[in-house]
Amino acid sequence: MREKWLRAGRDVLVAALLITLFYLVATALAAVFIRAYVPPDGAVVAVNWVIKCVGAFLMSAVFLHGERALFKGMAAGALAALLSMLLFAAIGGGFRVNALFLVELIVCALLGAFGALVGVKLRRE
Repeated sequence: MREKWLRAGRDVLVAALLITLFYLVATALAAVFIRAYVPPDGAVVAVNWVIKCVGAFLMSAVFLHGERALFKGMAAGALAALLSMLLFAAIGGGFRVNALFLVELIVCALLGAFGALVGVKLRRE
């Protein structure tokens, strides 16, 4: 029983780290284009949200499988949102926890869960 929980925790941690890595790399690449075109600040926030949502869905679909995929995906999505906030705060963005961050946690958790379910379904077929 304990071994299952440890394996599930390891799966969640690996998926969350990969989601965060995807988000950081994609955001860095997007920053190059954003700097070139100088869009309004709202566009930067929207691009970051899209990248984070795509990462939570795709990485959960690819790396989470097996039992309790729904819960693993939820945990991985929420943990990745938290890790990305902490990393950007450490880089220099500062801590800004507000109602929007709560929405971000919920959306990433839901997309992680949905991605994990899609990944399990695709593996079965």
